[in-house]
Amino acid sequence: MKGFKDFIMQGNVIDLAVGLVIGSAFTALIGAFVDSLIQPIINVFGGGNVHGLAFLITNESTRVDVGAILSAVIAFLITAAVVYFVFVLPISKARALDRRRRGLPEEEETPLSEDILLLTEIRDLLSAQRDPSSDPQAGPQA
Repeated sequence: MKGFKDFIMQGNVIDLAVGLVIGSAFTALIGAFVDSLIQPIINVFGGGNVHGLAFLITNESTRVDVGAILSAVIAFLITAAVVYFVFVLPISKARALDRRRRGLPEEEETPLSEDILLLTEIRDLLSAQRDPSSDPQAGPQA
C-alpha cells in the first residue's frame, strides 16, 4: 500500500488527473462554441447545399460530413490551447519561480548510470589513442 500511495501522490499523477478533469469540463463548452458558431461558418462554404460541406455518396446513410471533421479539429485545437495557456503554462512558470526561490537548479539533472559513464570513458580513451592531441588531459604536446 505504501508504494501505491507514493505513486498516487507523485506530482505527475496529480497533474494528469487535474488535466483530465479540466479537459472534460471544457469539452462541453468548446463543443457548444464550435457547433453553434464555427460549424455554421464552415457550412457557408458548402454553397447552396443543405448539408453544408457534407455530400452524399448514394443515400443519407453514406453521407460524408467534411464540415463536422473540420469542426472536430478546430474543437481539439481550441481545447488544447485553452488547457495549455490557462493551466500548463502558468503552473510551469509557478514551479520555476518556486525552484528559483528555493535556490534549486532550473531542471533536475538525472545522474548518468554507471554503464554510460564507463562507455564515455572508453570512448574518450579510444579517441585519445587515435589522436593524442585531442585528449584534454594529455596537456600540450611538444
